[in-house]
Amino acid sequence: MSRLYVIGIGYKPLDKRARNIILNSSVILASNRLLEIFKGYEEYETGKDKIKVINNVDETINFIKSQISSLVTEPALSLSKGHSSLNIVLLASGDPMFFGIGRRVVKEFGKDAVEILPDLSSIQVAFSKIKEPWDDALLISLHGGPDPEKRRRLEYEIKDIPMLLEGHNKIAILTDKVNNPSEIAKEILKSPSLHHSITLSLKMYVCERLGYPDEKITEGTPEEIAGMPFSDPNVVIIQNIIPPTHPSPSRGEGKSLPRTRYGGGGESLASGIRFGLTENEILHSRGLITKDEVRAVTIHKLRLPQRGVFWDIGAGSGSISIEAARISPQLKIFSVEKDEEQIKMLKENIKSLIPKLRDNIDVIEGEAAAVIPGLPGPDRVFIGGSGGKLHSIIKATLEAGCSRIVINAVTFDTLTKAQSFLKKENMKVEITEVNISKGKGLKDKEYLSASNPIFIIVGEKANG
Repeated sequence: MSRLYVIGIGYKPLDKRARNIILNSSVILASNRLLEIFKGYEEYETGKDKIKVINNVDETINFIKSQISSLVTEPALSLSKGHSSLNIVLLASGDPMFFGIGRRVVKEFGKDAVEILPDLSSIQVAFSKIKEPWDDALLISLHGGPDPEKRRRLEYEIKDIPMLLEGHNKIAILTDKVNNPSEIAKEILKSPSLHHSITLSLKMYVCERLGYPDEKITEGTPEEIAGMPFSDPNVVIIQNIIPPTHPSPSRGEGKSLPRTRYGGGGESLASGIRFGLTENEILHSRGLITKDEVRAVTIHKLRLPQRGVFWDIGAGSGSISIEAARISPQLKIFSVEKDEEQIKMLKENIKSLIPKLRDNIDVIEGEAAAVIPGLPGPDRVFIGGSGGKLHSIIKATLEAGCSRIVINAVTFDTLTKAQSFLKKENMKVEITEVNISKGKGLKDKEYLSASNPIFIIVGEKANG
């Protein structure tokens, strides 16, 4: 019976089990870089005659398949060579299951045929070198592979780094020759979306050639790192040493704020906030905006996915769209609005409150019934205004495949119609009434002033 072992090396001596597996292996597969590392292990002398160097992942996988296949198709030949079974060792860098070859091997050969014996991960070692905890860090890989024609599709790209820094104070990055430390620093510096005060408080660490005799740790600002060359392989850690502390309207110091300008120099109070914009931070007119507390409940009821498509029908000045875009940057949002004045403010709010890194909001101008047939199918839909065509909008939404619709209603008439239409379409309906009272001062006394109640109606498919 053949067995495949993926053994991580690079940072600490092999344990007893890994050593025995290598000593009793039929073949040891390694790249040139890993062979260089393996030569520093005491097991190298015993196993060097079994080593086969392959530098391409696809070729490595195909070689393993051919070895397993030959054992099945030519058992007599295998026995004559003294092999009743085949034990293949694949040397990997650090932890093979941390953005490594382990995932590919398990996928190709199945969990039952593979055993993983990890070393430390390079990220783990990097954090130990700079003496910082890493349980609060976002860990990503920008290592797309050495072949430009076959680079892996990554969850994040280098252009996403500024957006990620808006929501994370510590990010660790596996790099490659294309996505290298200086290019990462340059991407941070050129981003128009990253708040200036955040950029000033960023510290970058570049951990070069960890585990090699010439390993090196470089610390600097993005400006400093952008002008430096670095050796491969390396790991980058970005830390915001002073998290944003801009004053917010909720804890202001007795001063009123303009509707859309938030302090000196035109800087945004909201730049370091993922969720919780206030009415003062969003440009609007005549009170036509979803109130803060109602917006919070509405976003909760939408249960937004991280990825997918969201329609905001009757988007107005865009408060729901913008909150959604900030908490789910990979969600594609279509903000549908017909009023020219509202469209103007919606675009201005997007410009000032959404990082330019991701163009994840499209403003769709026109009547909802006319424009939504041309939109991609939604995962979620919010209807804040329907222009008297609520039923047709609901029907079009369901025909497009949406499983969850949220409707905000001010009047009993809209509430009744929404409930009736959703039930007619065999939707499960949930209704919430939101009553808000806020404290107001009258001379030396405080009293509560109530706003009109808002009905939040959720329509969900039975299997949604």
